[in-house]
Amino acid sequence: MALSSPGIGSGLDVSSLVSQLMALERQPLVTLDTKEAKYQAQLTAYGSLKGALSSFQSAVAALATPAKFSATKASVADTTVATASATAGAAAGNYSLEVQTLAQAHKLKSGSFTNTSDTVGTGTLTIQFGTYSGGSFSLNADKATATIAIDSSKSSLAGVRDAINAANAGVSASIVNDGSGNRLVIASKDSGVANALKISVADDDADNTNNAGLSQLVYDASTGGTTNLTQTVAAQNAVAVIDGITVSKASNTIGDAIEGVTLSLLKANTPSTTTLSVSRDTAAVQASVQSFVKAYNDLKKTIDDLSKYDAANKRASTLTGDSTVRSVQSQLRSQFNTALTTAGGGFTMLSDIGIGFQADGTLKLDTAKLTAAMNDSTKDISTLFAAVGKPTDSLVSFAGSTADTKNGSYAVNVTQLATKGTAAGGAAAGLTISAGSNDALTLTVDGSAASLTLAAGTYTAAALAAELQSKINGALSASGNTVAVSQSAGVLTITSNRYGSTSTVALTGGNGLAGLFGTPTETAGVDAAGTIGGASATGSGQTLTGSGDASGLAIKINGGATGSRGSVNFARGFAYELDKLVGRMLENDSLIDGRMDGIQSSIKNIGSQREALARRLESVEKRYRAQFTALDGMIASMTKTSSFLTQQLANLPTPGSSN
Repeated sequence: MALSSPGIGSGLDVSSLVSQLMALERQPLVTLDTKEAKYQAQLTAYGSLKGALSSFQSAVAALATPAKFSATKASVADTTVATASATAGAAAGNYSLEVQTLAQAHKLKSGSFTNTSDTVGTGTLTIQFGTYSGGSFSLNADKATATIAIDSSKSSLAGVRDAINAANAGVSASIVNDGSGNRLVIASKDSGVANALKISVADDDADNTNNAGLSQLVYDASTGGTTNLTQTVAAQNAVAVIDGITVSKASNTIGDAIEGVTLSLLKANTPSTTTLSVSRDTAAVQASVQSFVKAYNDLKKTIDDLSKYDAANKRASTLTGDSTVRSVQSQLRSQFNTALTTAGGGFTMLSDIGIGFQADGTLKLDTAKLTAAMNDSTKDISTLFAAVGKPTDSLVSFAGSTADTKNGSYAVNVTQLATKGTAAGGAAAGLTISAGSNDALTLTVDGSAASLTLAAGTYTAAALAAELQSKINGALSASGNTVAVSQSAGVLTITSNRYGSTSTVALTGGNGLAGLFGTPTETAGVDAAGTIGGASATGSGQTLTGSGDASGLAIKINGGATGSRGSVNFARGFAYELDKLVGRMLENDSLIDGRMDGIQSSIKNIGSQREALARRLESVEKRYRAQFTALDGMIASMTKTSSFLTQQLANLPTPGSSN
């Protein structure tokens, strides 16, 4: 095969000529590359803008909930005696604290067993909680009675322990080897004198009190009772003196002595005292407000860097003059400049608490003004930031709102208070309960069915109410529903602990129904009813939810009377509105994402143009090479002809010459 090279015949540098021509042909590609680089820079810029908006949203979201502004803190001077924490609503102040005794849980131990596999016995264990006093046992109506079956598969010491623990009966069981043998230890999970244990059995050996079989686990410290178990730790309340007032509680964690304050008692310090201090946690609020100001300034700097024009160097930034950026700036400024006329907390603008714009458009925080605003007990800065409703009635509380709730002052009128479902006896209850005769009852509470068996015995009306409440709540424990049982002149009433139309108590049967309740009267609960802002509200339990402009505004009616109940001043604060505004800016179908989608489409279109242009350039280059190859051949042929003619002409005789 003959070797060839473009230009070898003509001496032309064909490759160079074609390369130069193709460089000119490729100029549109350079233009496309420039456009694509510009679009890619815009995408990066929008990504930076979204990142700055997201950081700003995180800062405003931290201020968008009312609880942020009502935080309090509590501390105890001597942390070895107690520790403390506080929630919203705790009143600031200092209290003297003396701890006299710590609460203890009741603990009992069995006799000694050689092995954990030794048989104890079979039957059923009944565990009750209550108070031993003056030789009698008073049942704790708030604690459910538990009955645990012990069959032959669970009759060993270890088996009884496991059966008790599996029953989740409010006690724990363990086995302790004291060196002489193994003892079953049964302990109440809850401390306090009202949680002392009473354990009775139905022993399969037919003797329920002897110290044999399952009866080895009997414990009743009341007068005439049997105590086959031995007490190792007495049930005891925690006793503390707060500002001279003696407080006795079942637990070492006391959450209801001082409203909003939880005390955790660690040791007795009597007769000494230490100081409990409660104050508003303004530091956390101030830190969040400072973060809010910094985040806005960081966002503004990002926007400025992306959109400013350098007049000195006559150089535009990536997004100079961009309409999307202008829209973002405009919406943010508009939100900052909208006064909250219905906030209800005494503030309407951010400048009221020391947040103001400077000449360069950044925010500046006056910390002294913020501190003064937070310490002003007549005002509430939460309304300036969060979505908050401020009721004028102390027994009406703000429960929530939605994005549909409009700012405004809404009058509240209650036409019906919420009630609980009840079942009231038609006659005084019989006070003597006999096993298998009048000891069973079935009922349904708030839709959950339960059946129970009362302990045989002769009761007072109050003791029978306590026994019934304990047994009902034990039977309902899986559903989470509870009741309270009261008596008046011997007539029993069962009341659901839930409010509203779903609250019901239905007595459905059992051999004890007639003797306990006669012909009962059952009354379903009702929901609260009324209006908010003059428009009908929807009731659910104690909660009313508005409609119209008050749509989504939820308030809780905690008591009081029907009729006019003042008003609720509602406003969505700056942080709440900014959070929602920035959220909309960052949504997938937002203005920013729409612009980015358009840029992505333009980049994709450039790719298509580049591919089409590349195909055309390939064809053009082939044509150029074919043309220059043909030219090369033509010049080579002409050169050959010229050389031949020159040679022939050189051989012709000149005039006057001889041959």
